[in-house]
Amino acid sequence: MAQQEEWFSTWFDSPYYHILYSNRDDRDARLFMDNLLAYLHPKPQYKILDLACGKGRHSLYLNQLGYDVTGIDLSEKSIAYARQYENERLSFDVHDMREVYKPETFDFVLNLFTSFGYFETETENVVALRAAAANLKHGGKLVIDFMNTDRTIERLVSREQKEVQGILFDIGRKVENDFIVKTIRFKDKGRNYCFEERVRALRQENFMEYFRIAQLREVEIFGDYKLHAFDPGKSERIIFVLKK
Repeated sequence: MAQQEEWFSTWFDSPYYHILYSNRDDRDARLFMDNLLAYLHPKPQYKILDLACGKGRHSLYLNQLGYDVTGIDLSEKSIAYARQYENERLSFDVHDMREVYKPETFDFVLNLFTSFGYFETETENVVALRAAAANLKHGGKLVIDFMNTDRTIERLVSREQKEVQGILFDIGRKVENDFIVKTIRFKDKGRNYCFEERVRALRQENFMEYFRIAQLREVEIFGDYKLHAFDPGKSERIIFVLKK
């Protein structure tokens, strides 16, 4: 592991991350969950792992529908927030997705909302996938929801300003060394801040190679939250369903 702090461990634990993205619409997330559940048909006793769960919005919704859900995330502050909702069938834990959490425990592992590709090396991506697979029972399924990278790059807005809760965020975007980099600058209470988001520009062929190494078998590829088939030129997302 790198000695210096990784960008996601500082930014995701910052209160400003949650301020900037506080207007995210949960309807999309719920629509996706409803469609995914209709497709996966989980049995009531199945265990679901929400990998890189953030503050737990997907976990919470799945649990409200009656499922046994565990959410894990590296952000201590996000997990501390999510824990207020814990019950007998909903729990949260601080955990690094590059390490196996509970071997052969879960029927489904869900990695949603582009919560992958943050690591500096490709090896770490494979390590994270292998760990995700190790958490699955034999025959269990892993769902990875990622951006359609080429379409995202094509539509990249290089600079924008956004005011949220009285803070003016100056956001720059670029592609650099095979990463999509977002730089977020702002001032609050007389202090200047600068954070960065770095997501590897992964394409279908990169994932396929990772899956081969991690011994995961592709079941289906969807292109949006309504689960239409993936179209490289048009789809907003690339959603993989994989089997161990």
